[in-house]
Amino acid sequence: MSRTAGSSGPKTLAAIREAGLDLIHAHGYEAMSLRGLAARVGLQPGSLYNHIRTKQELLFVLIHDHMTALHREVEAALAGIADPRAQLEAFTAFHLTYHIERKREVFIGSSEIRSLEPENRATIVALRQAYENRLCAILEEGSRQGLFAIGDVRVTAYAILAMLTGICTWYEPKGRIGRAELIDIHTRLVLDGVGRR
Repeated sequence: MSRTAGSSGPKTLAAIREAGLDLIHAHGYEAMSLRGLAARVGLQPGSLYNHIRTKQELLFVLIHDHMTALHREVEAALAGIADPRAQLEAFTAFHLTYHIERKREVFIGSSEIRSLEPENRATIVALRQAYENRLCAILEEGSRQGLFAIGDVRVTAYAILAMLTGICTWYEPKGRIGRAELIDIHTRLVLDGVGRR
């Protein structure tokens, strides 16, 4: 493979990250080698170390980038929405859309957290908990206002997240139900699940 254009700067780092996502998603972290990554990007193995120091560093950066994007984008999706019910609708639509569009990142962030070294893992777990807490805050406020009837907020949040994240495993863009309808179905399931009876 020919040398990557702009291989001394940001373009190469972006290409390394993209190739890392592909290779870890396809083969797993343990099976991916830095030599194979370098070949994929069109670099000599030694040149790769100008951009990343270790395989562990690459994994951490990929998962950290995913988690920080998740936080940044959910806040943008919820901006200006005060009503907890409308917030929960917006959260549901955002979570589904993000997880449909970034299946590689979500898969790696879930399956390869086990491969992170303890300090790196702790950082990612804290980011994951902060995201869960964002949903819990919506549910708690909805309960406080009498909009939701929830026995245990955190268990409810985990159940919602498990259902929504599951779309990564079965969604097909060319399937019989389009994305908008799937979001509508899931939104109704979520709202019915927390609504007052």
